[in-house]
Amino acid sequence: MARKVTKAIFPVAGMGTRFLPATKSVPKEIMTLVDRPLVQYAIDEARAAGITEFIFVTSRGKSALEDYFDHNQILEQTLKDKGKDDLLATLEATNMESGAIAYIRQHKALGLGHAVWCARRLIGDEPFAVMLPDDVIAGQKPCLQQMIEAYEETGGNMVATMEVPSEKTSSYGVLDVGDNIGQVVRARGMVEKPKPDEAPSNLAVIGRYVLRPSVLYNLNQNKLGSGGEIQLTDAIAEDIRNGVPVFGYKFDGQRFDCGSKAGFLQATVAFALAREDLRDDLRQYLHDVVATGQAAQ
Repeated sequence: MARKVTKAIFPVAGMGTRFLPATKSVPKEIMTLVDRPLVQYAIDEARAAGITEFIFVTSRGKSALEDYFDHNQILEQTLKDKGKDDLLATLEATNMESGAIAYIRQHKALGLGHAVWCARRLIGDEPFAVMLPDDVIAGQKPCLQQMIEAYEETGGNMVATMEVPSEKTSSYGVLDVGDNIGQVVRARGMVEKPKPDEAPSNLAVIGRYVLRPSVLYNLNQNKLGSGGEIQLTDAIAEDIRNGVPVFGYKFDGQRFDCGSKAGFLQATVAFALAREDLRDDLRQYLHDVVATGQAAQ
């Protein structure tokens, strides 16, 4: 039986340059999608999957992200005094208990693999999850929960995967697929950002991982890969070569790439339309905009 996964790494050290000038002073991870920061969606998904220890790999300029998870006692007392119980419950759901969250600094931007490696001492010899808050996945059952339930049957390493257009493979890690068993596929290999004519498939790796500690041992080699960075994909592929099974999981849900402006806007519309308190006004507004073609002046 696979060991229980209780720890998750959140690599959040990036500068968010695609969202400048907003990210000059605000970490991208706490930019709001409707009324919740991006990172809150990831935290809620992790909690639903049974994660109890949250490890953030940060960098300079991320203090606002750290402050977000602190208790704001003055605000909580104000809401309590005014009888705003619904808002108080919403606020309390964002709090993290003492000892549940840890912050590790990544001092050099050397890639996703390096960011994960930075948290190695807090992982030890346990299996762990990696979650990229940029990838927001909407589904009836949270994506990481789906994956951990599948991992408990398969063991090994598991990555979230979805089909992408062939011309987009150069933006992703891509699976070389072996056995295909429903939503679970056995990977024969993984390639980071292959050219479309060299991609082994169109199954891309999305920002959810359930990994064995052996991946951290592979990252100890500090091998540079695509883009001159230390790639997590390469460390997982090394496990395949060492005989450790790696599986791709075709999750149920809709993925939004909130690392891009277009993806962030699409997610904002989709999540707002799912809200009873917002959908009618927003739907009417979108209808009017499309009908008239009128944009902001």
